[in-house]
Amino acid sequence: MIETRLDQSEMSAMAKIDIIIPCYNYGRFLERCVQSVLDQKVSELRILIIDDASTDDSLAVARRIAATDARIVVIAHEQNKGHIATYNEGLLDWADSEYSLLLSADDVLTPGALDRAVAVLDAHPSVGLLYGHAVDWHDDRPMPSVRSRSAGVKIWHGKTWLRIVCQRAHCLVSTPTAVVRTSVQQAIGGYRSDLPHTADVEMWMRFAVHSDIAYIRRVDQAYYRIHSKNMTVQRVSIIDLQQRRAAYQAIFETYGHLIPDRHALLRHANRKIAKEALWRACSAYHRRRLVQTPLADLIDLARSADPDFETLPEYRGFRWRQRVGATASFLLQPIMIPAIYRRVRGWLWWKAFPLRGI
Repeated sequence: MIETRLDQSEMSAMAKIDIIIPCYNYGRFLERCVQSVLDQKVSELRILIIDDASTDDSLAVARRIAATDARIVVIAHEQNKGHIATYNEGLLDWADSEYSLLLSADDVLTPGALDRAVAVLDAHPSVGLLYGHAVDWHDDRPMPSVRSRSAGVKIWHGKTWLRIVCQRAHCLVSTPTAVVRTSVQQAIGGYRSDLPHTADVEMWMRFAVHSDIAYIRRVDQAYYRIHSKNMTVQRVSIIDLQQRRAAYQAIFETYGHLIPDRHALLRHANRKIAKEALWRACSAYHRRRLVQTPLADLIDLARSADPDFETLPEYRGFRWRQRVGATASFLLQPIMIPAIYRRVRGWLWWKAFPLRGI
């Protein structure tokens, strides 16, 4: 891993970058999103808005915005193609600049985000993917303040970054901050349609197989808008776990021959997913959410991910909760040693492998 600081003289280096903004029924968000791109200081940029057959006023808003700036292009789908096909249309068929960013119409860039990203990518040609921290913004509240001065950049060899992600089984790249080298993106291909919920997770790992990964430290690169129509808000936890496991399976099935210690890394990822599934089953007891939680599916997922799942402390915790019941689990949870241990262990992982800023 390399750590460097951003030289302010590098910030003036400008490169051409393409911004792809897919939009489906997000007309009310679109103008603010586009304006956050136009407010960047990068001199050479293009914006593509792809309306995926919206039923609201998205297309009219997009065309009105495009009429004010020649750098903005609008593509309108006559029929809805879905988010994966729309992403790939922009990234693979349209983008031809040095760098690309896929920015959802409900998200917003922070001031200077593209300048910082371009400076790092210009200075480090081996980096195929750069990301940073996104600030969660509940859109019924004022926009929070953001950090605007970076403490530098961390660069991992791709295989090292992949190892860390497998050991955590959780990918912390926030999509509105992910600026990619277009040549790498088009060489490795687009998002997989068979992973509708975790295609981004598989994609970032695919970048790590083929290039280095960079992270801009202690600065906020985007606002991630939280609202009732977010895909992540609507996602069911069991689907997230199943799709996350499928993403790891896919990367190792396709690129395993390029990954050292591939069998051990996949075991790490599967065991971590099994532990998380079991912990969610445990949480159903002490949060009194047995009716809402698919306990049988979570246990089946843990069993399929890790044949030795019954040896895990999370499984013993689950069996204990089954015996004492939801009421006792709720009352005893604050003093349970496994719960305290899990929080301490998570904190230690965070400090040892800070894949996102603090």
